[in-house]
Amino acid sequence: MNLYYELLQYPVFSMKEVNALYSNERTARVAFGKLLKAGMVYKIRNGLYTCTSGENGGPVANRFQVASAITESSYVSNHSAFEYYGITDQVFYEVYVSSETRFHDFEFDGYTYHYVKSQMREGVETIQFSGGISVTDKERTIVDSIRNINLIAGLEEVLVCVSSVKGINERKLLKYLEKYDSTFLYQKIGFIAEEYQPEMGISDEFVKICEERSGNSKRYLTGGISEPSYSGKWRLVYPRNIKEIKNGGVENATV
Repeated sequence: MNLYYELLQYPVFSMKEVNALYSNERTARVAFGKLLKAGMVYKIRNGLYTCTSGENGGPVANRFQVASAITESSYVSNHSAFEYYGITDQVFYEVYVSSETRFHDFEFDGYTYHYVKSQMREGVETIQFSGGISVTDKERTIVDSIRNINLIAGLEEVLVCVSSVKGINERKLLKYLEKYDSTFLYQKIGFIAEEYQPEMGISDEFVKICEERSGNSKRYLTGGISEPSYSGKWRLVYPRNIKEIKNGGVENATV
């Protein structure tokens, strides 16, 4: 048996998969130790490994496969989910991973993997023929990215991503909003959906539902607004010329 070729069927694996190939764990550890010493396997973190690619010498597993294997419940989320779908405006070297089980942030192959507490399992898909990738669907990704707008990608990047999503399922958006049950989240998503209604293809009915559930509190859309405007309808302070924001600045204005 060639252990390396046996393990190639797993983009990411643990000693559980190695042990299953041998009659006893000691023999498995010895054989696996030889692969590690020969540089044929990468250690991702304690207990998690991937094979070395014979083509380029890098890890076989991509960052989305690694993220999905960190814990039994982990999945790609927030801005990293937009990256998986190819909906991004910048290259990020942080991978955001939601999980029901906490893990310490770590680095592997130039990427830093960040733990995000999983709030629900709805909207998580395991992609067929992807090597085990689990990721939030586009609607859940929109909701999570706006919910965490100050914590992860920031306003400019989130707006670029959200306004680029096509074929949005409004029922799914409302389902996830109901799960989070946050008037502030209805406020933010309703405001952004109305501002980018042509780009997102959002209906008037969806905007109306968000308005009805957004409460009466006055809030800031995001922090660090230097030139604010105020929406009386949404009771929300937002950057002036918000639709001109691009790549950390604005065109023809300073925000």
